[in-house]
Amino acid sequence: MSDGDAPREPEERSERRLIAHLDVDAFYVSVECLRRPEIRGKPVVVAGSGPRAVVTTASYEARRHGVGSAMPASRARRLCPDAIFIEPDFATYRERSRELMTLVRASAEHVEVVGLDEAYLELTPLEFPHAAMRRLVAEIKRVTGLTCSVGIGPNKLVAKVASDAEKPAGFVVLTREGACARFAQAPPAIIPGVGPKTASRLTQLGLTTIGALASAPEDVLSARFGPRMGAALRRRAAFFHDDAVASTRKVVSESRERTFDADIVDHAELEVILERMAGELCASLAKHDRRGRTIGIKVRLDNFSTITRARTIEEPTREPTRVRAVALELLRRYSPPRPVRLLGVRVAGLESGGDAPSSTHHPAAERSDETDQLALPLAQL
Repeated sequence: MSDGDAPREPEERSERRLIAHLDVDAFYVSVECLRRPEIRGKPVVVAGSGPRAVVTTASYEARRHGVGSAMPASRARRLCPDAIFIEPDFATYRERSRELMTLVRASAEHVEVVGLDEAYLELTPLEFPHAAMRRLVAEIKRVTGLTCSVGIGPNKLVAKVASDAEKPAGFVVLTREGACARFAQAPPAIIPGVGPKTASRLTQLGLTTIGALASAPEDVLSARFGPRMGAALRRRAAFFHDDAVASTRKVVSESRERTFDADIVDHAELEVILERMAGELCASLAKHDRRGRTIGIKVRLDNFSTITRARTIEEPTREPTRVRAVALELLRRYSPPRPVRLLGVRVAGLESGGDAPSSTHHPAAERSDETDQLALPLAQL
């Protein structure tokens, strides 16, 4: 891909910036291996034991058998029957994360933590930024025993994709042009924010590589995705990104959801569960002194189709009676036409005074791996 094929825009400011993305390799598995050295080097899968448990993360030995995060644990067992399966211990993972992020925050003035195991660091003011990151990686290894991969680039998008390029223990430095050249033949799905549905639609247009997407005619993308999203896709494929490293990120939503061991048909039973989750959610909002104006539900049916419904009220609230009433009305109006596999409730548009990730999500069932989460605050695709 040549520069003539890609979107053009001024780069004087962005090319002076230098941002790092640091990501712990297979974080949950790594923590478990530190506790149980005898499993190191073996296929290890961290997943729950319920009939609908999903993989939170897998060791690289297990990944070579096709095991991946968010995969049903039952399928992981079929793909890798010799794997060692371990129940997740999120309390320990959070404790290890605090130790990790204490070291990370001490190494740069501006650090944006985007998960238990990853963060962006503003390196622009540092005289020797590459050496600083290598020292940080070595210090993390010495203090915590954890191995990290690092990507460094002129923006968060380049840094994120670079950190994934040579895992585990990778250290990749790229300019924007270098990222365009290196990943020209890679699938668009490696770009944060390009999910399976968007990738499938791009494939239908014959855009199966990042290079092809970056040079696609704007009118073709606009016709398929709309002008705004089409332009965003093309811009991302050329590795342009403007967001600064934010030392704090405002909490915008909090939710509770539950995946059931067996599908639920009885709407009255669903309402009881929804009311209970809404109460738990409101208790958490009260604990953190947060209120929100948008109340929503999420319903996944037995055929895996998923719907969301939401309503914005006039005044922000965290009152259980108010949240329950709106959530129940949304559920009743939707009236699930098929058995329900997953149910969730959410309060968004939060007014918050604390530091936290951009959303707080506490499903009762197993959570998907840290690698399955979008790390860049980009528009949803």
